[in-house]
Amino acid sequence: MSRLLFLCTGNSSLSQIAEGFAREIAPNDVELLSAGVAAKGLHPKAIEVMAEAGIDISNQMPQTLANLDLFTFDVMIAFCNHTPENCPALLGSLGFVHWELPDPVETTANGEDLLSKFREVRDEIHQRVRTFFTDGYLAVLVARRRHLELILENLNDGIIAHDNHRYIFYFNRAAEMITGYRREEVLGRDCYSVFQGGFCGGKCSFRERVPQFEHLHYSIDITAKEGEQRRVEMSAIPMKDDSGKAVGCLTSFRDITRLLELEHRLGEMQQFSGIIGNHPTMLNVFDLIRHLATLDVPVLIQGESGTGKELVAAAIHNEGKRADKHFVPVNCGALPAGTLESELFGHVRGAFTGAIRDKKGRFELADGGTIFLDEVGELSPEAQVKLLRVLQDGTFERVGGETTIKVDVRIISATNKDLKREVALGKFREDLYYRLCVVPINLPPLREKKTDIPLLAEHFLQRAVAEAGREKVLLSHEALAVMMDYHWPGNVRELQNAIQYALVKCQGNIIRPLHLPDTILSQLIKARSKKRHRKRKLEFTAVQGALREAEGNKVKAAKLLRVSRATLYRFISDTKG
Repeated sequence: MSRLLFLCTGNSSLSQIAEGFAREIAPNDVELLSAGVAAKGLHPKAIEVMAEAGIDISNQMPQTLANLDLFTFDVMIAFCNHTPENCPALLGSLGFVHWELPDPVETTANGEDLLSKFREVRDEIHQRVRTFFTDGYLAVLVARRRHLELILENLNDGIIAHDNHRYIFYFNRAAEMITGYRREEVLGRDCYSVFQGGFCGGKCSFRERVPQFEHLHYSIDITAKEGEQRRVEMSAIPMKDDSGKAVGCLTSFRDITRLLELEHRLGEMQQFSGIIGNHPTMLNVFDLIRHLATLDVPVLIQGESGTGKELVAAAIHNEGKRADKHFVPVNCGALPAGTLESELFGHVRGAFTGAIRDKKGRFELADGGTIFLDEVGELSPEAQVKLLRVLQDGTFERVGGETTIKVDVRIISATNKDLKREVALGKFREDLYYRLCVVPINLPPLREKKTDIPLLAEHFLQRAVAEAGREKVLLSHEALAVMMDYHWPGNVRELQNAIQYALVKCQGNIIRPLHLPDTILSQLIKARSKKRHRKRKLEFTAVQGALREAEGNKVKAAKLLRVSRATLYRFISDTKG
Protein backbone atom coordinates (compact mmCIF):
# COMPACT_ATOMS: atom_id res chain seq x y z
CA MET A 1 0.00 0.00 0.00
CA SER A 2 1.39 3.39 -1.08
CA ARG A 3 0.33 6.67 0.53
CA LEU A 4 -0.02 9.85 -1.56
CA LEU A 5 -0.72 13.32 -0.19
CA PHE A 6 -1.73 16.43 -2.16
CA LEU A 7 -1.30 19.71 -0.33
CA CYS A 8 -1.79 23.42 -0.75
CA THR A 9 -2.12 26.35 1.63
CA GLY A 10 -5.83 26.21 2.40
CA ASN A 11 -6.74 22.76 1.04
CA SER A 12 -9.74 24.44 -0.59
CA SER A 13 -9.11 24.09 -4.33
CA LEU A 14 -5.99 22.73 -6.06
CA SER A 15 -5.23 19.87 -3.68
CA GLN A 16 -8.92 18.94 -3.52
CA ILE A 17 -9.18 18.89 -7.33
CA ALA A 18 -6.08 16.67 -7.53
CA GLU A 19 -7.49 14.30 -4.91
CA GLY A 20 -10.75 14.09 -6.88
CA PHE A 21 -9.03 13.12 -10.14
CA ALA A 22 -6.66 10.73 -8.36
CA ARG A 23 -9.57 8.82 -6.80
CA GLU A 24 -10.88 8.16 -10.33
CA ILE A 25 -7.52 7.11 -11.79
CA ALA A 26 -5.36 5.64 -9.01
CA PRO A 27 -5.08 1.88 -8.40
CA ASN A 28 -6.82 0.41 -5.36
CA ASP A 29 -3.54 -0.06 -3.50
CA VAL A 30 -2.93 3.70 -3.27
CA GLU A 31 -4.23 5.58 -0.24
CA LEU A 32 -5.09 9.18 -1.17
CA LEU A 33 -5.44 12.30 0.91
CA SER A 34 -5.24 16.08 0.57
CA ALA A 35 -4.46 18.66 3.23
CA GLY A 36 -3.33 22.23 3.83
CA VAL A 37 -1.70 24.44 6.40
CA ALA A 38 -5.25 25.54 7.19
CA ALA A 39 -8.62 23.96 6.33
CA LYS A 40 -10.71 26.72 4.77
CA GLY A 41 -13.46 24.61 3.27
CA LEU A 42 -14.03 23.64 -0.35
CA HIS A 43 -14.25 26.55 -2.79
CA PRO A 44 -17.62 26.53 -4.63
CA LYS A 45 -15.94 27.05 -8.00
CA ALA A 46 -13.74 23.98 -7.40
CA ILE A 47 -16.86 21.89 -6.77
CA GLU A 48 -18.52 23.38 -9.88
CA VAL A 49 -15.67 22.74 -12.37
CA MET A 50 -15.16 19.20 -11.05
CA ALA A 51 -18.88 18.52 -11.46
CA GLU A 52 -18.51 19.62 -15.10
CA ALA A 53 -15.87 16.89 -15.41
CA GLY A 54 -18.28 14.35 -13.90
CA ILE A 55 -16.60 14.13 -10.49
CA ASP A 56 -18.31 15.04 -7.21
CA ILE A 57 -15.84 16.34 -4.62
CA SER A 58 -18.41 18.01 -2.39
CA ASN A 59 -18.03 15.26 0.21
CA GLN A 60 -14.24 15.60 0.46
CA MET A 61 -13.29 17.01 3.86
CA PRO A 62 -10.51 19.62 4.12
CA GLN A 63 -7.72 18.65 6.57
CA THR A 64 -4.79 20.42 8.18
CA LEU A 65 -1.19 19.22 8.03
CA ALA A 66 -0.98 19.44 11.80
CA ASN A 67 -3.38 16.50 12.09
CA LEU A 68 -1.27 14.26 9.83
CA ASP A 69 1.97 12.37 10.24
CA LEU A 70 3.62 13.67 7.09
CA PHE A 71 6.55 11.30 7.35
CA THR A 72 4.35 8.24 6.75
CA PHE A 73 3.52 9.30 3.18
CA ASP A 74 5.52 7.83 0.32
CA VAL A 75 4.92 10.79 -1.99
CA MET A 76 3.79 14.35 -1.26
CA ILE A 77 2.77 16.70 -4.08
CA ALA A 78 2.61 20.40 -3.20
CA PHE A 79 0.87 23.03 -5.34
CA CYS A 80 1.42 26.25 -3.45
CA ASN A 81 4.39 28.57 -3.77
CA HIS A 82 4.67 28.95 0.01
CA THR A 83 5.97 25.46 0.81
CA PRO A 84 9.44 26.65 1.90
CA GLU A 85 7.83 28.94 4.49
CA ASN A 86 4.87 26.79 5.52
CA CYS A 87 6.38 23.28 5.32
CA PRO A 88 10.17 23.65 5.16
CA ALA A 89 10.78 20.10 6.39
CA LEU A 90 9.08 18.67 3.30
CA LEU A 91 11.74 20.05 0.97
CA GLY A 92 14.24 17.45 2.04
CA SER A 93 11.83 14.52 2.08
CA LEU A 94 12.69 11.66 -0.24
CA GLY A 95 9.24 11.63 -1.93
CA PHE A 96 8.53 15.35 -2.25
CA VAL A 97 7.26 16.78 -5.60
CA HIS A 98 6.35 20.41 -6.35
CA TRP A 99 3.75 21.21 -9.04
CA GLU A 100 3.85 24.97 -9.37
CA LEU A 101 0.41 26.09 -10.58
CA PRO A 102 -1.46 29.41 -10.13
CA ASP A 103 -4.19 29.21 -7.50
CA PRO A 104 -7.37 30.94 -8.77
CA VAL A 105 -8.33 31.67 -5.16
CA GLU A 106 -5.37 34.05 -4.88
CA THR A 107 -6.37 36.09 -7.97
CA THR A 108 -8.65 39.13 -8.12
CA ALA A 109 -10.80 37.56 -10.82
CA ASN A 110 -14.51 36.97 -10.21
CA GLY A 111 -17.56 35.72 -11.99
CA GLU A 112 -16.90 34.08 -15.35
CA ASP A 113 -13.22 35.05 -15.28
CA LEU A 114 -12.72 33.20 -12.01
CA LEU A 115 -14.62 30.18 -13.32
CA SER A 116 -12.44 30.20 -16.44
CA LYS A 117 -9.28 30.19 -14.36
CA PHE A 118 -10.59 27.26 -12.31
CA ARG A 119 -11.29 25.36 -15.55
CA GLU A 120 -7.76 26.01 -16.80
CA VAL A 121 -6.13 24.80 -13.62
CA ARG A 122 -8.55 21.82 -13.45
CA ASP A 123 -7.51 20.65 -16.92
CA GLU A 124 -3.80 21.07 -16.11
CA ILE A 125 -4.15 19.10 -12.86
CA HIS A 126 -6.14 16.40 -14.67
CA GLN A 127 -3.39 15.96 -17.24
CA ARG A 128 -0.64 15.84 -14.60
CA VAL A 129 -2.50 13.39 -12.35
CA ARG A 130 -3.32 11.10 -15.29
CA THR A 131 0.30 11.15 -16.50
CA PHE A 132 1.55 10.65 -12.95
CA PHE A 133 -0.34 7.36 -12.65
CA THR A 134 -0.48 6.04 -16.22
CA ASP A 135 3.21 6.66 -16.98
CA GLY A 136 4.35 5.03 -13.75
CA TYR A 137 5.75 8.11 -12.05
CA LEU A 138 4.16 7.14 -8.74
CA ALA A 139 5.71 3.69 -8.84
CA VAL A 140 9.11 5.16 -9.68
CA LEU A 141 8.95 7.71 -6.87
CA VAL A 142 7.79 5.14 -4.33
CA ALA A 143 10.48 2.69 -5.41
CA ARG A 144 13.12 5.43 -5.33
CA ARG A 145 12.07 6.53 -1.87
CA ARG A 146 12.02 2.99 -0.53
CA HIS A 147 15.35 2.08 -2.10
CA LEU A 148 16.96 5.15 -0.59
CA GLU A 149 15.39 4.42 2.76
CA LEU A 150 16.60 0.82 2.52
CA ILE A 151 20.14 2.09 2.04
CA LEU A 152 19.91 4.68 4.81
CA GLU A 153 18.21 2.29 7.21
CA ASN A 154 21.01 -0.26 6.84
CA LEU A 155 23.87 2.13 7.45
CA ASN A 156 25.87 1.74 10.65
CA ASP A 157 26.10 5.53 10.82
CA GLY A 158 23.23 7.51 12.26
CA ILE A 159 21.53 9.93 9.85
CA ILE A 160 19.56 12.95 11.02
CA ALA A 161 18.15 15.67 8.75
CA HIS A 162 16.39 18.87 9.74
CA ASP A 163 15.18 22.06 8.10
CA ASN A 164 16.43 25.59 8.68
CA HIS A 165 14.24 25.80 11.78
CA ARG A 166 15.85 22.62 13.17
CA TYR A 167 12.66 20.57 12.69
CA ILE A 168 13.71 16.96 12.16
CA PHE A 169 12.28 15.17 9.13
CA TYR A 170 14.58 12.15 8.86
CA PHE A 171 16.00 9.87 11.53
CA ASN A 172 17.28 6.40 10.59
CA ARG A 173 17.50 3.16 12.55
CA ALA A 174 21.16 3.63 13.49
CA ALA A 175 20.30 7.08 14.87
CA GLU A 176 17.68 5.41 17.05
CA MET A 177 20.19 2.88 18.37
CA ILE A 178 22.88 5.46 19.11
CA THR A 179 20.64 8.04 20.80
CA GLY A 180 18.01 5.77 22.34
CA TYR A 181 15.17 7.86 20.82
CA ARG A 182 12.54 6.31 18.54
CA ARG A 183 11.92 8.20 15.32
CA GLU A 184 8.31 8.76 16.37
CA GLU A 185 9.67 10.77 19.30
CA VAL A 186 11.79 13.11 17.19
CA LEU A 187 10.23 13.54 13.72
CA GLY A 188 8.67 16.96 13.28
CA ARG A 189 10.22 18.29 16.49
CA ASP A 190 12.88 20.92 17.08
CA CYS A 191 16.21 19.13 17.37
CA TYR A 192 17.18 21.40 20.26
CA SER A 193 14.07 20.44 22.25
CA VAL A 194 14.60 16.70 21.77
CA PHE A 195 18.22 16.37 22.82
CA GLN A 196 19.40 17.67 26.15
CA GLY A 197 21.59 20.69 25.46
CA GLY A 198 21.07 20.28 21.73
CA PHE A 199 22.26 17.39 19.61
CA CYS A 200 25.39 19.28 18.58
CA GLY A 201 25.87 20.94 21.96
CA GLY A 202 27.55 24.33 21.76
CA LYS A 203 28.64 23.61 18.19
CA CYS A 204 25.14 23.80 16.72
CA SER A 205 25.28 25.89 13.55
CA PHE A 206 21.52 26.61 13.51
CA ARG A 207 21.05 28.31 16.88
CA GLU A 208 20.89 31.90 15.75
CA ARG A 209 20.47 31.92 11.96
CA VAL A 210 20.83 29.85 8.83
CA PRO A 211 24.59 29.30 8.70
CA GLN A 212 26.82 29.50 5.67
CA PHE A 213 29.01 26.41 5.61
CA GLU A 214 29.95 23.66 3.19
CA HIS A 215 31.04 20.90 5.52
CA LEU A 216 31.58 20.46 9.24
CA HIS A 217 33.37 17.55 10.88
CA TYR A 218 33.96 17.19 14.61
CA SER A 219 33.58 14.92 17.64
CA ILE A 220 31.26 15.74 20.50
CA ASP A 221 29.71 14.22 23.61
CA ILE A 222 25.95 13.73 23.48
CA THR A 223 23.48 12.63 26.12
CA ALA A 224 21.37 9.65 25.05
CA LYS A 225 17.74 9.29 26.09
CA GLU A 226 18.54 7.35 29.26
CA GLY A 227 21.18 9.88 30.31
CA GLU A 228 24.15 7.87 29.06
CA GLN A 229 27.05 9.92 27.74
CA ARG A 230 28.25 8.93 24.28
CA ARG A 231 31.10 10.23 22.17
CA VAL A 232 30.06 10.64 18.54
CA GLU A 233 31.93 11.70 15.43
CA MET A 234 29.79 14.01 13.30
CA SER A 235 29.84 15.12 9.69
CA ALA A 236 27.32 17.77 8.61
CA ILE A 237 26.58 19.20 5.16
CA PRO A 238 23.96 21.77 4.11
CA MET A 239 20.99 20.68 2.00
CA LYS A 240 20.22 23.08 -0.86
CA ASP A 241 17.35 23.48 -3.29
CA ASP A 242 17.69 23.87 -7.05
CA SER A 243 18.50 27.55 -6.68
CA GLY A 244 21.34 26.84 -4.26
CA LYS A 245 19.46 28.14 -1.23
CA ALA A 246 20.07 26.27 2.04
CA VAL A 247 16.95 24.45 3.18
CA GLY A 248 18.36 22.41 6.03
CA CYS A 249 21.16 20.20 7.25
CA LEU A 250 22.04 16.54 6.80
CA THR A 251 24.21 15.07 9.54
CA SER A 252 25.77 11.64 9.72
CA PHE A 253 27.25 10.47 12.99
CA ARG A 254 28.84 7.38 14.43
CA ASP A 255 29.23 6.24 18.00
CA ILE A 256 32.96 6.10 18.78
CA THR A 257 32.52 5.53 22.52
CA ARG A 258 33.34 1.85 22.22
CA LEU A 259 36.21 2.59 19.83
CA LEU A 260 37.75 5.00 22.33
CA GLU A 261 37.36 2.40 25.08
CA LEU A 262 39.11 -0.18 22.90
CA GLU A 263 41.86 2.29 22.03
CA HIS A 264 42.32 2.97 25.74
CA ARG A 265 42.50 -0.75 26.46
CA LEU A 266 44.93 -1.20 23.58
CA GLY A 267 47.00 1.62 25.01
CA GLU A 268 47.01 -0.19 28.36
CA MET A 269 48.14 -3.35 26.59
CA GLN A 270 50.91 -1.44 24.82
CA GLN A 271 51.99 0.44 27.92
CA PHE A 272 52.18 -0.88 31.44
CA SER A 273 53.40 1.29 34.30
CA GLY A 274 55.63 3.28 31.94
CA ILE A 275 56.88 0.24 29.99
CA ILE A 276 56.09 0.34 26.27
CA GLY A 277 55.54 -2.82 24.23
CA ASN A 278 53.05 -5.21 22.68
CA HIS A 279 55.40 -8.03 21.72
CA PRO A 280 54.12 -11.34 23.20
CA THR A 281 57.22 -11.59 25.41
CA MET A 282 56.54 -8.16 26.88
CA LEU A 283 52.85 -8.93 27.39
CA ASN A 284 53.94 -11.98 29.40
CA VAL A 285 56.21 -9.71 31.45
CA PHE A 286 53.25 -7.39 32.13
CA ASP A 287 51.18 -10.34 33.34
CA LEU A 288 54.00 -11.51 35.60
CA ILE A 289 54.33 -8.03 37.11
CA ARG A 290 50.60 -8.05 37.89
CA HIS A 291 50.91 -11.43 39.60
CA LEU A 292 53.90 -10.20 41.63
CA ALA A 293 51.77 -7.36 43.01
CA THR A 294 50.31 -9.75 45.59
CA LEU A 295 53.59 -11.57 46.33
CA ASP A 296 56.41 -10.04 48.36
CA VAL A 297 59.21 -12.27 47.06
CA PRO A 298 62.67 -11.49 45.64
CA VAL A 299 62.82 -10.99 41.88
CA LEU A 300 65.84 -11.28 39.58
CA ILE A 301 65.56 -9.34 36.31
CA GLN A 302 67.95 -10.51 33.61
CA GLY A 303 68.66 -8.78 30.33
CA GLU A 304 71.21 -6.89 28.29
CA SER A 305 72.10 -3.30 29.11
CA GLY A 306 69.43 -0.87 27.98
CA THR A 307 66.52 -3.32 28.01
CA GLY A 308 64.67 -1.45 30.77
CA LYS A 309 65.43 -3.49 33.86
CA GLU A 310 64.98 -0.56 36.25
CA LEU A 311 61.61 0.30 34.66
CA VAL A 312 60.43 -3.26 35.30
CA ALA A 313 61.68 -3.10 38.88
CA ALA A 314 59.85 0.19 39.45
CA ALA A 315 56.69 -1.29 37.92
CA ILE A 316 56.84 -4.26 40.30
CA HIS A 317 57.18 -1.83 43.22
CA ASN A 318 54.40 0.49 42.02
CA GLU A 319 51.97 -2.38 41.43
CA GLY A 320 52.65 -3.98 44.82
CA LYS A 321 51.58 -3.29 48.38
CA ARG A 322 54.74 -1.23 49.07
CA ALA A 323 53.87 1.35 46.39
CA ASP A 324 53.46 4.14 48.96
CA LYS A 325 56.94 3.49 50.38
CA HIS A 326 60.41 4.29 49.04
CA PHE A 327 61.84 2.72 45.89
CA VAL A 328 65.63 2.94 46.25
CA PRO A 329 67.73 2.05 43.18
CA VAL A 330 71.42 1.20 43.56
CA ASN A 331 73.78 0.60 40.65
CA CYS A 332 76.28 -1.82 42.15
CA GLY A 333 78.54 -1.58 39.11
CA ALA A 334 78.83 2.20 39.28
CA LEU A 335 80.11 2.33 42.87
CA PRO A 336 83.79 1.76 43.73
CA ALA A 337 84.41 -1.57 45.45
CA GLY A 338 85.70 0.21 48.55
CA THR A 339 82.51 2.19 49.09
CA LEU A 340 79.84 -0.25 47.84
CA GLU A 341 79.38 -2.00 51.19
CA SER A 342 79.13 1.35 52.99
CA GLU A 343 76.57 2.60 50.45
CA LEU A 344 74.40 -0.46 50.92
CA PHE A 345 74.62 -0.97 54.67
CA GLY A 346 75.84 2.39 56.01
CA HIS A 347 78.75 3.05 58.35
CA VAL A 348 79.51 4.41 61.80
CA ARG A 349 81.74 7.36 62.58
CA GLY A 350 85.42 6.45 62.35
CA ALA A 351 84.82 3.21 60.42
CA PHE A 352 87.33 4.37 57.80
CA THR A 353 89.15 7.50 56.77
CA GLY A 354 86.61 10.18 55.92
CA ALA A 355 83.79 8.60 57.97
CA ILE A 356 83.28 11.70 60.11
CA ARG A 357 79.71 10.80 61.15
CA ASP A 358 77.25 7.93 61.20
CA LYS A 359 75.51 7.34 57.89
CA LYS A 360 72.48 5.27 56.96
CA GLY A 361 72.88 2.87 54.05
CA ARG A 362 70.46 2.25 51.18
CA PHE A 363 68.84 -0.68 52.98
CA GLU A 364 67.85 1.52 55.92
CA LEU A 365 66.56 4.20 53.55
CA ALA A 366 64.44 1.57 51.80
CA ASP A 367 62.97 0.19 55.05
CA GLY A 368 59.31 -0.65 54.41
CA GLY A 369 59.79 -0.25 50.66
CA THR A 370 61.85 -1.76 47.87
CA ILE A 371 65.57 -1.74 47.11
CA PHE A 372 66.64 -2.34 43.52
CA LEU A 373 70.16 -3.74 43.13
CA ASP A 374 71.17 -3.21 39.52
CA GLU A 375 74.25 -5.08 38.27
CA VAL A 376 74.09 -7.29 41.34
CA GLY A 377 76.74 -9.52 39.77
CA GLU A 378 79.33 -6.85 40.59
CA LEU A 379 78.97 -7.30 44.39
CA SER A 380 82.16 -8.16 46.26
CA PRO A 381 82.32 -11.47 48.18
CA GLU A 382 81.97 -9.55 51.47
CA ALA A 383 78.90 -7.67 50.27
CA GLN A 384 77.41 -10.93 48.99
CA VAL A 385 77.65 -12.43 52.48
CA LYS A 386 75.91 -9.44 54.05
CA LEU A 387 73.22 -9.45 51.37
CA LEU A 388 72.58 -13.14 51.95
CA ARG A 389 72.01 -12.45 55.63
CA VAL A 390 69.55 -9.65 54.85
CA LEU A 391 67.66 -12.03 52.61
CA GLN A 392 67.59 -14.68 55.33
CA ASP A 393 66.52 -12.67 58.38
CA GLY A 394 66.44 -8.97 57.39
CA THR A 395 69.39 -7.99 59.61
CA PHE A 396 72.87 -6.49 59.11
CA GLU A 397 75.42 -4.23 60.81
CA ARG A 398 76.76 -0.97 59.48
CA VAL A 399 80.40 -0.94 58.39
CA GLY A 400 82.46 -0.56 61.57
CA GLY A 401 79.40 -1.00 63.78
CA GLU A 402 78.30 -3.70 66.19
CA THR A 403 74.62 -2.89 66.54
CA THR A 404 72.37 -5.20 64.56
CA ILE A 405 69.82 -3.37 62.44
CA LYS A 406 66.63 -5.05 61.25
CA VAL A 407 64.78 -3.86 58.14
CA ASP A 408 61.68 -4.88 56.20
CA VAL A 409 62.74 -4.53 52.58
CA ARG A 410 61.73 -6.16 49.33
CA ILE A 411 64.77 -6.94 47.21
CA ILE A 412 64.64 -6.75 43.44
CA SER A 413 67.92 -7.33 41.66
CA ALA A 414 69.05 -7.16 38.06
CA THR A 415 72.02 -8.24 36.00
CA ASN A 416 73.27 -8.32 32.44
CA LYS A 417 75.55 -11.24 33.29
CA ASP A 418 74.88 -14.96 33.23
CA LEU A 419 74.82 -15.46 37.01
CA LYS A 420 74.69 -19.25 36.68
CA ARG A 421 77.99 -19.08 34.81
CA GLU A 422 79.35 -16.71 37.47
CA VAL A 423 78.37 -19.28 40.10
CA ALA A 424 80.16 -22.02 38.14
CA LEU A 425 83.27 -19.84 37.96
CA GLY A 426 83.14 -19.23 41.72
CA LYS A 427 82.54 -15.49 41.33
CA PHE A 428 79.02 -15.48 42.76
CA ARG A 429 77.62 -17.38 45.73
CA GLU A 430 75.28 -20.17 44.73
CA ASP A 431 73.14 -19.82 47.87
CA LEU A 432 72.77 -16.08 47.22
CA TYR A 433 71.81 -16.73 43.60
CA TYR A 434 68.91 -18.97 44.59
CA ARG A 435 67.81 -16.49 47.27
CA LEU A 436 67.72 -13.66 44.73
CA CYS A 437 66.21 -15.66 41.88
CA VAL A 438 62.91 -16.73 43.46
CA VAL A 439 61.06 -15.25 40.47
CA PRO A 440 63.21 -14.67 37.37
CA ILE A 441 62.17 -12.19 34.68
CA ASN A 442 64.03 -12.33 31.38
CA LEU A 443 63.86 -9.19 29.23
CA PRO A 444 64.49 -9.74 25.51
CA PRO A 445 66.90 -7.49 23.60
CA LEU A 446 65.28 -5.05 21.19
CA ARG A 447 66.51 -7.01 18.14
CA GLU A 448 64.29 -9.92 19.28
CA LYS A 449 61.14 -7.81 19.63
CA LYS A 450 61.36 -5.49 16.63
CA THR A 451 57.58 -5.14 16.45
CA ASP A 452 57.92 -2.84 19.47
CA ILE A 453 60.24 -0.43 17.64
CA PRO A 454 57.43 1.68 16.06
CA LEU A 455 55.67 2.02 19.44
CA LEU A 456 58.85 2.90 21.29
CA ALA A 457 60.05 5.30 18.60
CA GLU A 458 56.72 7.15 18.55
CA HIS A 459 56.67 7.32 22.37
CA PHE A 460 60.21 8.69 22.61
CA LEU A 461 59.58 11.12 19.74
CA GLN A 462 56.42 12.56 21.30
CA ARG A 463 58.17 12.98 24.64
CA ALA A 464 61.25 14.59 23.08
CA VAL A 465 59.11 16.96 20.99
CA ALA A 466 57.14 18.00 24.09
CA GLU A 467 60.32 18.58 26.11
CA ALA A 468 61.81 20.65 23.29
CA GLY A 469 58.61 22.69 22.93
CA ARG A 470 58.48 22.03 19.20
CA GLU A 471 55.57 21.58 16.83
CA LYS A 472 54.50 18.07 15.86
CA VAL A 473 57.31 16.04 14.26
CA LEU A 474 56.66 12.81 12.37
CA LEU A 475 58.87 9.80 11.73
CA SER A 476 58.98 8.97 8.01
CA HIS A 477 58.34 5.43 6.79
CA GLU A 478 61.85 5.36 5.32
CA ALA A 479 63.47 6.28 8.64
CA LEU A 480 61.38 3.71 10.47
CA ALA A 481 62.37 1.06 7.90
CA VAL A 482 66.05 1.82 8.56
CA MET A 483 65.46 1.52 12.30
CA MET A 484 63.69 -1.80 11.82
CA ASP A 485 66.76 -3.15 9.95
CA TYR A 486 69.24 -2.03 12.62
CA HIS A 487 70.34 -4.59 15.27
CA TRP A 488 70.32 -2.17 18.29
CA PRO A 489 73.20 -3.41 20.45
CA GLY A 490 72.33 -0.72 23.00
CA ASN A 491 68.67 -1.81 23.02
CA VAL A 492 65.88 0.56 24.11
CA ARG A 493 68.30 3.10 25.57
CA GLU A 494 70.10 3.37 22.23
CA LEU A 495 66.76 3.77 20.43
CA GLN A 496 65.81 6.64 22.74
CA ASN A 497 69.17 8.32 22.14
CA ALA A 498 68.79 7.86 18.38
CA ILE A 499 65.39 9.59 18.41
CA GLN A 500 66.76 12.50 20.43
CA TYR A 501 69.73 12.80 18.05
CA ALA A 502 67.44 12.75 15.00
CA LEU A 503 65.23 15.45 16.49
CA VAL A 504 68.26 17.70 16.96
CA LYS A 505 69.37 17.19 13.34
CA CYS A 506 65.87 17.51 11.89
CA GLN A 507 64.94 21.16 11.45
CA GLY A 508 61.64 20.39 9.72
CA ASN A 509 58.69 18.31 10.83
CA ILE A 510 59.60 14.94 9.28
CA ILE A 511 62.51 12.78 10.45
CA ARG A 512 64.19 11.07 7.49
CA PRO A 513 67.01 8.47 7.33
CA LEU A 514 69.68 11.18 6.93
CA HIS A 515 68.78 12.51 10.39
CA LEU A 516 69.63 9.21 12.13
CA PRO A 517 72.99 8.62 13.87
CA ASP A 518 75.93 7.57 11.67
CA THR A 519 76.29 4.25 13.52
CA ILE A 520 72.85 3.21 12.28
CA LEU A 521 73.38 4.42 8.71
CA SER A 522 76.86 2.89 8.38
CA GLN A 523 75.58 -0.53 9.42
CA LEU A 524 72.76 -0.24 6.88
CA ILE A 525 75.23 0.65 4.10
CA LYS A 526 77.44 -2.35 4.97
CA ALA A 527 74.47 -4.72 5.05
CA ARG A 528 73.19 -3.54 1.66
CA SER A 529 76.69 -3.73 0.17
CA LYS A 530 77.02 -7.37 1.25
CA LYS A 531 73.58 -8.12 -0.16
CA ARG A 532 74.47 -6.58 -3.53
CA HIS A 533 77.76 -8.50 -3.59
CA ARG A 534 75.98 -11.82 -2.94
CA LYS A 535 73.44 -11.02 -5.63
CA ARG A 536 76.17 -10.15 -8.13
CA LYS A 537 78.03 -13.41 -7.45
CA LEU A 538 74.88 -15.39 -8.07
CA GLU A 539 74.26 -13.52 -11.33
CA PHE A 540 77.85 -14.02 -12.46
CA THR A 541 77.65 -17.75 -11.79
CA ALA A 542 74.37 -18.01 -13.68
CA VAL A 543 75.83 -16.18 -16.68
CA GLN A 544 78.89 -18.42 -16.74
CA GLY A 545 76.71 -21.53 -16.71
CA ALA A 546 74.46 -20.22 -19.47
CA LEU A 547 77.44 -19.35 -21.69
CA ARG A 548 78.94 -22.80 -21.19
CA GLU A 549 75.63 -24.47 -22.04
CA ALA A 550 75.25 -22.26 -25.13
CA GLU A 551 78.86 -22.97 -26.13
CA GLY A 552 79.67 -19.27 -26.05
CA ASN A 553 76.68 -18.17 -28.12
CA LYS A 554 75.49 -15.01 -26.37
CA VAL A 555 72.11 -14.97 -28.13
CA LYS A 556 71.32 -18.51 -26.90
CA ALA A 557 72.73 -17.70 -23.44
CA ALA A 558 70.43 -14.66 -23.19
CA LYS A 559 67.43 -16.86 -24.01
CA LEU A 560 68.48 -19.37 -21.35
CA LEU A 561 68.75 -16.53 -18.80
CA ARG A 562 65.44 -15.01 -20.02
CA VAL A 563 66.97 -11.58 -20.54
CA SER A 564 67.49 -9.47 -23.63
CA ARG A 565 70.69 -9.75 -25.66
CA ALA A 566 71.50 -6.11 -24.82
CA THR A 567 71.16 -6.80 -21.08
CA LEU A 568 73.58 -9.73 -21.31
CA TYR A 569 76.10 -7.72 -23.36
CA ARG A 570 75.90 -4.86 -20.82
CA PHE A 571 76.47 -7.25 -17.90
CA ILE A 572 79.51 -8.82 -19.59
CA SER A 573 80.90 -5.38 -20.38
CA ASP A 574 80.40 -4.15 -16.79
CA THR A 575 81.99 -7.30 -15.39
CA LYS A 576 85.07 -6.94 -17.57
CA GLY A 577 85.29 -3.29 -16.59
